[in-house]
Amino acid sequence: MLNRKTYFIREHVGILKLSNTYDILDPETKTMLGVAQEDVPFWVHLLRLAVNKQFLPTAVVVREGGNENALGPVLFQIKRSFNIGFRTKIDILNTNGEVVGWFQKKALSFGGAFFVFDAAGTQVAKVGGDWKGWEFRFEDLQGKSLGLVSKRWSGIGKELFTTADNYILSLEEVNPAMAILLLAAGLAIDTVFKER
Repeated sequence: MLNRKTYFIREHVGILKLSNTYDILDPETKTMLGVAQEDVPFWVHLLRLAVNKQFLPTAVVVREGGNENALGPVLFQIKRSFNIGFRTKIDILNTNGEVVGWFQKKALSFGGAFFVFDAAGTQVAKVGGDWKGWEFRFEDLQGKSLGLVSKRWSGIGKELFTTADNYILSLEEVNPAMAILLLAAGLAIDTVFKER
């Protein structure tokens, strides 16, 4: 699944849902490549009824597989602990639960931006959005484009009356390590930065 240049992320529709599930698809054939599911304890679900979910811990587990009944192994996870500041940190963990990188939200940003760090804490990239928050560019430190996360409208009724979002993620080149970062970035934008 990680040897690709493009991915279509489709959030499952829900009006009053407490956790998110995303299908990861081939954008051309709509073939299922994997699933990303939010995995939080029951007490977090209860707190979400009263507290904005952006302040609460969350975890998103990404698995390879064709459907929810036949999921393959975990590819990576995204985790955020309690968020009480302006500089949210999101860890990216490998299959062994080791941190392979992390995102740090930029303190002041009109369109939404965060920095990408490797496991050693060295900044390797940045992600920045436009002022409307519909498109995010993934760039290295010299400003070279590495990829793009772009929201795709799926119908005015669906967008207005549910919290479901669809995204296209595209890489400039096939690179499994970068694919993990871009998939994690796309999911973090939606589950961590945009969801209420």
